[in-house]
Amino acid sequence: MNGDRKVYIVYMGALPEHDYSPSSHHLSLLQEVVDDRLRESEALIRSYKRSFNGFAAYLTDEEAKRLSSREDVVSVFPSRELELHTTRSWDFMGFYQPTSVTNLPAAGGDVIIGVIDSGIWPELPSFDDRGYGPPPAKWKGVCNGGTNFTCNNKIIGARHYSGTGSARDLQGHGSHTASTAAGSVVKDASFYGVARGIARGGVPWARIATYSVCGLTCSSADVLAAFDDAIADGVDVITISIGRRSAVDLDRDTIAIGGFHATKRGILTVHSAGNGGPDPATTASVAPWLLSVAASTIDRKFESKVVLGNGKIFTGSSVNGFTENGEELPLLYSINGKIGCTTICQPGCCDSRLVKGKILICDSINGQFLALQAGAKGVVFPYVELDTASVVSLPAAGMDPKRFDAIASYQNSTKNPVAKILKSDTVTDPRAPAVAFFSSRGPNVIVYAILKPDVSAPGVDILAGWSPVASLSDDPNDKRQYHFNVLSGTSMACPHVAAIAAYLKSLHPNWSPSAIKSAIITTATPMRPQNVSDPILALASADFAYGSGQLNPVNATDPGLVYETTTEDDLKLLCHLGYGTSRVRVVTGDNNISCPARTSPTAIKDFNYPSIVIPVPPKSDSFETGLLRTVTNVGSAANATYRAEVVVTTESARELKIQVKPDVLCFEYLGEKKSFNVTVCGGNFPADPFFASAALIWSDGTRSVRSPIVVYTLPPM
Repeated sequence: MNGDRKVYIVYMGALPEHDYSPSSHHLSLLQEVVDDRLRESEALIRSYKRSFNGFAAYLTDEEAKRLSSREDVVSVFPSRELELHTTRSWDFMGFYQPTSVTNLPAAGGDVIIGVIDSGIWPELPSFDDRGYGPPPAKWKGVCNGGTNFTCNNKIIGARHYSGTGSARDLQGHGSHTASTAAGSVVKDASFYGVARGIARGGVPWARIATYSVCGLTCSSADVLAAFDDAIADGVDVITISIGRRSAVDLDRDTIAIGGFHATKRGILTVHSAGNGGPDPATTASVAPWLLSVAASTIDRKFESKVVLGNGKIFTGSSVNGFTENGEELPLLYSINGKIGCTTICQPGCCDSRLVKGKILICDSINGQFLALQAGAKGVVFPYVELDTASVVSLPAAGMDPKRFDAIASYQNSTKNPVAKILKSDTVTDPRAPAVAFFSSRGPNVIVYAILKPDVSAPGVDILAGWSPVASLSDDPNDKRQYHFNVLSGTSMACPHVAAIAAYLKSLHPNWSPSAIKSAIITTATPMRPQNVSDPILALASADFAYGSGQLNPVNATDPGLVYETTTEDDLKLLCHLGYGTSRVRVVTGDNNISCPARTSPTAIKDFNYPSIVIPVPPKSDSFETGLLRTVTNVGSAANATYRAEVVVTTESARELKIQVKPDVLCFEYLGEKKSFNVTVCGGNFPADPFFASAALIWSDGTRSVRSPIVVYTLPPM
C-alpha cells in the first residue's frame, strides 16, 4: 500500500430502507475518488452494513477530503489504534492477565502445564522467556528434546518418544495448543495481517513441559509413557488434545488410565472431547476424572469476499492471508469436451495450460490443492461449515450453496466472466458462543450417569503459535512459513480450560483436581440449546453438546461451593462398573480395598459429580430416582447460607418433578461439608428417545453454583 495512505473511516449514517447494496455503493464511491493506480477493491478494507452504513478504506488525505464533501457522507476521520485484542478468545471470556511476568499472581510462576502433543517449536515468540526466573524447585523433569533443542525458563522440560525422534514440533499442533494455554505475550501478532493485535496464552506466566508423542501418528503407548513422565516430573495440570474416534472401556483407554493416576497425585487432566460431532454419543473422553472439553465459537469470525465482473459481491468464509486484493482474473468452472471431466478441479482435469492465472470454481474445498499445483491464482468452493474458516493455500473463499450456485451461474452465463478475491477480514459474530458443529457429543456410552463433555470453551478460528516448518493449510504445495496459524477443533478448546485449571491451582494450591474441576463446571455460563425437532438430534443439541456451558474464567476463581471426589470414590465407581475387587486392587496397588458386596451401575448416580445425569430404560411408563450429593464450602466467608432453585432448560423438563432436600444449606466454617438429596420423577414421556434438561442452582445471593440435570432414555440394548 502506498506510504501516504492510511486507514480512514467513512461514516454514512443509517442504512437506507430501500433495496440497497452497501458494499457495491462503497466500492463505487471509492472508484470516484481513488487514484487510478490503486483499484477501489484494494482500498476497501471492510464495509459496515448491518446496523449502520459506512466503510473503512486506505485513503490519502486528499481522497478523504473529497469524500467528506459528499452530501451522503456524514464524516471521514482517521482510524486510531485502540487496545488490541487479537487472540480474541481470552478477552471474549473477560479473562485479563498481566502482560508482564513482573506482575504475577502469588505463586503464578511456579505453575507448570504439561502438554502431551506433537512437541513444541521453542524459538517461537510465544515461548520467549525474558523476565522469567529459574524453574520452580519442585520441578523434577529434564530437557531431553533431541538434537538442537534447547529449553529455557518458559519451556522448562521436554521429552520425546519412540515415534517422534525429537520434541521439536514438525506438525504445528503442539505449538498451537501450548501457546493457547500458556504462550507469552506477543504484540502485533496476526495471520499475514489478518486479525492483528496482541496474542497471549490464558496464563502467560505459567511454565510449560512438552511431551512429544505425535509424529505422523500418535501411539497409545507413547501417550501412556508421557503420562508416566509428566506425573513424576511434577506438572500441575496436564492438557492433552489427542484421542480416539470412539469410546472404549476405561481400562483400555490410555488417556483414562493416565488421567486416573494423575488425579491420584493431585494433577488434573484436561482432555479434548473430540471432533466427531454433531451426532450423539461421539465423544471418547468419558472417564469421570477427566475434564472433557467441547468446542464453541467466539465473537470473531473470518470473512472473505468475491467480487464478480458484474459488480456483485459475495461474502464467504476462509482465512485468506494473501495480499493480491482486487486482481480481476478470468473465472473458470468446466472444460468443454474433455471426457470424464465434469469440473476443472478433478485429478487429471486441472490442466495447467488452461488454468494458469485464473480463478477456478471447484466443487470441493480440496480442489485448492490441485489448483495451486497447476498454477491457478484463486479458488471458489462450496463450504457448508460456515461456523469455521479454513486456512487456504491460495486466494480462495468458501461459499454456502446458494452463493456458490450464483457464482457458478454467472460464470456459465457470461461471455468473459471475471472475478476478484479479496483478503480476509474479521467481523463480529453476535451469535457466540455456540457449540461448534464438529464438537463431539454425549451421552456417555461407557458411564451412562456421568455427563460428557463437561464444559465448552473457545475452539473455533483460534489464532496461536505455529511451527514454521509445518504446513499452514495441509497443502503440501503451500510453502509459506509463519509463526502463527488459525485452527479450529476441540484441540483448541482444551488448552483454554487447562489454562484456567492452572490459574485456579495458582490461587488455591491445596485444591484437589475434583475441586478445580467442580469450580470450572459449576460456574460456567449457561448456553442456549438449539431448537431441534428430531429427538435424536435434540439429544445432541443441549447439555450433551456443551456440558454445563461456556467456560467462565472469572467466576471459576470464586465458586463458593465445590463437589469433591476422592480416589476411594473413583474406585467405588469402578466397582459398580463391574471391575471387581481383584482388578481394582491391581489398579490401586492396595490389597486392602474391597468392592461392596452388591454392585450395580445404577449406584453410580450417587457419585459426587458436579452434574446430574439420570438414564432411564426405554419405554418406561414412569420412574423415580433419588440421589445424594455433598458440597464443600470454599467461599470467602466462613458463615454462608445457600438456597436451592431448580430451573428448566428445555420444555420437556416441565414433565419432570424435581425436589431438593434440604433446600437451604447453612455453613459455619470454611471446608465444612453439607449433603443433600435430589429426587427426580417423571413418566408418560411424549417422545422416545426422551431428553430433558434442567439445572440445580445453589446461591448465596452473590455466587451461583449451577449443576445441570439431564434425564434421557437409554437406547435399546
